[in-house]
Amino acid sequence: MVNAEDYIPHRPPFLFVDDVNIDGDRILATRTYREDEWFFKGHFPAYPVVPGVILVETLAQAGGVGAKVMGVQPKGLVMFAKIKEAKFKRPVRPGDTLVMEIVNVRVSSVICHQRGVGTVNGEVAVEAEWIGLASGVPE
Repeated sequence: MVNAEDYIPHRPPFLFVDDVNIDGDRILATRTYREDEWFFKGHFPAYPVVPGVILVETLAQAGGVGAKVMGVQPKGLVMFAKIKEAKFKRPVRPGDTLVMEIVNVRVSSVICHQRGVGTVNGEVAVEAEWIGLASGVPE
């Protein structure tokens, strides 16, 4: 098990990775969304769901941890340059565990192009592809 805080600069309440493991060329990760997460109060009070942008952020954070565990050392803080093909197929609710599988499409010290899928109880909840670029700004 990998501690995400050792690999990426995100911290609570904006750290969305519980566990990351590497299996060959795949990054496997999980995140359980607790009922007291800050965004559930307003999204949506009568039927709380994890916002889609946070699901994509969760995939990207897990991918960032995995890339660093695999030895990719970006030149500074990595920020989104592009999010493409994001699809949301089922709501993720309080108490759900998002199980993620992420693959590197292309990674270097400057670019991190990844694709991932997140499931809940075996059902696809989110799929996305993204590109992060190293900013040159120190982490």
